Amino acid sequence: MRTPRIYVAGHTGMVGSAIVRRLTALGRGTIVTRTRDELDLTDQAAVRAFFAAEVIDEVYLAAARVGGIHANATFPADFVYDNLMIEANVIRAAHDFDVERLLFLGSSCIYPKFAAQPITEETLLSGPLEPSNAAYAIAKIAGISLCESLRTQFGRDYRAVMPTNLYGTGDRYHPMYSHVVPGLIRRFHEARERGDLEVVVWGTGAPRREFLHVDDLAAASVFVMERPRAEFEEVVGDHLVYVNVGSGTDIPIRELAELIAKVVGFHGFVSFDPSMPDGTPRKLLDISRLARLGWTPTIRLDEGIRRTYAEYQAELALTGAAAPSLTGGAA
Repeated sequence: MRTPRIYVAGHTGMVGSAIVRRLTALGRGTIVTRTRDELDLTDQAAVRAFFAAEVIDEVYLAAARVGGIHANATFPADFVYDNLMIEANVIRAAHDFDVERLLFLGSSCIYPKFAAQPITEETLLSGPLEPSNAAYAIAKIAGISLCESLRTQFGRDYRAVMPTNLYGTGDRYHPMYSHVVPGLIRRFHEARERGDLEVVVWGTGAPRREFLHVDDLAAASVFVMERPRAEFEEVVGDHLVYVNVGSGTDIPIRELAELIAKVVGFHGFVSFDPSMPDGTPRKLLDISRLARLGWTPTIRLDEGIRRTYAEYQAELALTGAAAPSLTGGAA
């Protein structure tokens, strides 16, 4: 039997690299990758030429333009355009070149801002989105719709996972455009190094957020991809192609900041700036379908943050005074 060839789109990003690590550890087939310089996924002709030249059996679509609240609010046109183009090009080319299995990596921001908690998969399109990342969310919803439409029209078994807020290995620590966990790790670390007496955190600290280590997401992604179609449809429902992936618990941003300050060793005062946006009040995913499929997360938040900070320190030691992973952009 021929060894399956697995294309991981976005393998240099946090999610894609975690999926590569997981597939490698499990010994799953031959992994095919391309850097952004080698293959521009927003270029339809280039993507089709890639699929025509390569014999691909499975696709993990982890490539995306990603960022935190500030990045989403500052570059909404870039977020919606780049993500729409990446998804449309890769998913359609996978279908046209007869790729049997594809897993699309979505985001929990697809759900309405004021969705009932915990958020079930059926909540999609039941209310208005959080405005600060609506452009990104709309692009991700379009990706889900394309997978659903290919199943309806052509019988494709293309699936998607909707992860909660991620952190961990390979994250970006940009001072303005990072997600909340790496952003706080960097700020508390630098404050400790300078001997600051106070760190001011955006917002009121009241919103609750769920966090998942990226290695848990990678494990869940491979697990979902490999479930037999009948099993997946029996649990998830034959009308859905996507399933939530999260930790099942959430934490107020205030407590998260205090936990990170403790891990980093910052002993000053942690205050909050209510003039800055909070975003969605609460976003906790219902992960009961994934649990019924047979998968649950294994990395506790405190353990994951300690591991992530140790990796940040190790990278700082290699790069000197400059903080690592400052560039933002596509994952």
